[in-house]
Amino acid sequence: MTNGQVTPLRWHGEALEVLDQRLLPAEEVWQAYSDAEGVYRAIHEMQVRGAPAIGIAAAYGVVLAARSCAEAPDWYSRLGATMDWLAQARPTAVNLVWALERMRGCLAQVADSADLITMLEAEALAIHREDAEANRAMGVLGADRILGERDRPVQVLTHCNTGALATGGQGTALGVVRELFQRGALICVHMDETRPWLQGARLTAWECEREGMPCSLNVDGAAATLMAQGRVDWVVVGADRITANGDVANKIGTLPLAILARHYGVGMMVVAPSSTLDAETPSGDRIEIEERDGTELRRSGRRWLAPNSVAVFNPVFDVTPASLVDVIVTEKGICEAPGDQVTPLDSLT
Repeated sequence: MTNGQVTPLRWHGEALEVLDQRLLPAEEVWQAYSDAEGVYRAIHEMQVRGAPAIGIAAAYGVVLAARSCAEAPDWYSRLGATMDWLAQARPTAVNLVWALERMRGCLAQVADSADLITMLEAEALAIHREDAEANRAMGVLGADRILGERDRPVQVLTHCNTGALATGGQGTALGVVRELFQRGALICVHMDETRPWLQGARLTAWECEREGMPCSLNVDGAAATLMAQGRVDWVVVGADRITANGDVANKIGTLPLAILARHYGVGMMVVAPSSTLDAETPSGDRIEIEERDGTELRRSGRRWLAPNSVAVFNPVFDVTPASLVDVIVTEKGICEAPGDQVTPLDSLT
């Protein structure tokens, strides 16, 4: 932590420090990486997670790679190959590729290696700063939209972790929750535990408790009961990728929440920076969905929860059709009913 502010990343010029989120809330351990290989591992192994934070980390990884090859005659091709490789660390999160393309754009402006590191570092810092600014804007827009419809305190349900730990600022979906809390308009934020990595239980609960926000942790399967009891006004989630037609790839478990929300008349809000919008992918069925090792489900620490030989289906994300989303919020504005194109999604790019 820096000056009491939750942050997943600390940049020191010659190294990137990553708060190892696999160990929270039991331990707050920082890992320092001085090369792109270490940053790749931190992303792939989920020491750092959340689409915006992944993109920021990768941008710093490019700077570290430049430090090691700036004097080599083939620095341009080596950096290009490094960026291609970093993009494979978590393929579903479009922010990762977006940030790397911004870094790649710097290479086209560099005549020689003399100014290479300075330009790349400035761009990485800009990506980090701009994400913090976007978080603040989304928090205001999302809270305004919720309170404009219901001018009274509300209860919200969120999934995974979309707070400061997942971004360069105050968070995306959890940034909206923070804004509601600061306005005195939050009754409770219900937090799905979010299996199998328990980002809701370990990370969102940690952030909310740390800031004194009224919160309650529930098993993922209890979301339907909460909505049936009238204890949820809005489901507010983040996104790792939003396709051209408004389909949303987000943490596995988001799709059933959207289906439940529609059934019970609960609002469904997706909050993500404009860098998450993927105009090149027409719809969600074209998204490459990352699948992880089945051991994550079979075992918890050293304790086996299932037979070691049992087959496992372990996708990290699911795709929510645009027709089940009521509102998409970015820092550039709000898209209403993306499935009906009430507000054109491309107006937010």
